[in-house]
Parts: sequence; C-alpha cells; structure tokens
Amino acid sequence: MGINGIGTAGYPVTGYTVRKAERNAESGAVGFMETVAEKVEQGNAVDYDEKAFEMVGPHAPQKVKEAWMEAAKEVNANGMGIKKNGMMSHISQMMVQRCNKMLRGETDYSDILGSTVESAIRATEKALYDLDHPLAPAYRSIEAEQACIKEREFYVAFLEKLEQL
Repeated sequence: MGINGIGTAGYPVTGYTVRKAERNAESGAVGFMETVAEKVEQGNAVDYDEKAFEMVGPHAPQKVKEAWMEAAKEVNANGMGIKKNGMMSHISQMMVQRCNKMLRGETDYSDILGSTVESAIRATEKALYDLDHPLAPAYRSIEAEQACIKEREFYVAFLEKLEQL
C-alpha cells in the first residue's frame, strides 16, 4: 500500500482533512495563528514602563512611581532601557546599580530607588553622573549611543519631577 493507500481504505484525501478539521473545531482546538494573535495582544497590554519601575523601585512611594511614569510618557523611554517590545536597548545605569548591589552581596539588590523621594533623587543623580562620567571609554554602536541619549533625557525629566515633590 502506498501513500495513496489512505484513499483506498475508504478515506479520500480531501475527506480526511475535512474530517480532521471538523474534529479540531469540535474539540475546541485553537489554530496556531489565533494563538499567536492572542499572545501578541497580551504582550501589547504589558506596560513596560511600569515593569521597568518595578525592577528598581519595589519599595518606592507612589509619588515616585507617578513621577517615573510621567517622565517615561514625556520622553518615550524609561530608566531601564526597556523598549515598547519588551527588549532592552542597552545596559542602563540603573541596571549597573542593580548589578553592583548584587555583586556586593546585598539581598535586596532590586531596590535602587529606595523608600523615600530623597533616596530616589540620590539614585537618579548617581545614574546621571555615571552616564556623564564613564569609567572607561565606551565604544558603542549608533543605536546604543541613541539609547544612552534617551536614557539621559529620561533621568533629567525624572529628576525634575522628583524635585517638584
């Protein structure tokens, strides 16, 4: 019996695929494209600016979070370098501060902004200083350089909003 044997066993090729599709529809199986579309919609619902804030300010007051979100909307960037698609554009200075805390053995290394407005101001000023005064010359791509410029714009806007509190 060959490949066409399915047809000789009473299941014509077109009938077989039609019956298979009917069984999938009856069982509630969802097609691949529908699943992908659903995942894309869920991904678009994620607010990456808020996610970025949670990475550095889990204990920060609500006023600091509001300032972060306003600055992120104003500049169209956030302090962690997370783009709208969820990918990171570069290693931001806030991420460097997280890594430094982790390397020092601190248990709560994700708490960069602290629990007060003053501690958030200090962390942002440090990030700005480190961005403007790198320890080593940076050889970056044009895209990474542009991301650093946006990061700096975000820190300046965030700092202005914090100082108004």
